Amino acid sequence: MKVTLFATCLVEMFQGNVGKATVELLERLGCDIEFPTSQVCCGQPAYNSGYVEQSKKTMQNMISAFEQAEYVVTPAGSCAYMFKEYPHIFKDDPQWEKRAQQLADKTYELTDFIVNVLKVENVGARLTGKATFHTSCHMTRLLGIKTPPMTLLKHVEGLEFVELPGKERCCGFGGTFAVKMGNISGQMVEEKVCNVEETEAEILIGADAGCLLNIGGRIERKGKPVRVMHIAEVLNSR
Repeated sequence: MKVTLFATCLVEMFQGNVGKATVELLERLGCDIEFPTSQVCCGQPAYNSGYVEQSKKTMQNMISAFEQAEYVVTPAGSCAYMFKEYPHIFKDDPQWEKRAQQLADKTYELTDFIVNVLKVENVGARLTGKATFHTSCHMTRLLGIKTPPMTLLKHVEGLEFVELPGKERCCGFGGTFAVKMGNISGQMVEEKVCNVEETEAEILIGADAGCLLNIGGRIERKGKPVRVMHIAEVLNSR
């Protein structure tokens, strides 16, 4: 099966290890990975800031970059959701609406793809430790992906899982929200870290790079001994 990787900006710039883990994991599951070098940002930061028309050129570039893909897979629910929004954004543009819909239809968040397309629930991962999982807003509320991460994590050998209190609450990142509303964002991520501490987990797992950068940054500044891992890294552990 041919899979085209949508790496995302945050992974490319800050979390290359997540991209590497995603590729290795999918290859181990029998996928042939392709990577269009013309991919850039999906346009979400500009779009969410109100620059709708200005962000369309970036979106058109992404539609073209992934036009020949059979499946598009990304280790970020937030960015996967942005691709799903493209048809709505181009709804009055006959030249791009159909192409946008085709991209949206073949785009999958990583865990959703593994469980619901590849039909795999146990990837053979091994990781020892007590862990908790942060559920990101875009992935759970907008994409509606709730069970695939849990399905995969329960099969990780050696992993003791404890549920995160207040898991449904935002970590305060929210893309540009963290910049525009820094003080509020800071209080939200502080609450999230306190919830992580309450679990006494050694490992915090998440499926969105933005959330993990935000929560991980606060954990580091507080000097807490909690390892922050993307779910791709966990599932790629052997």
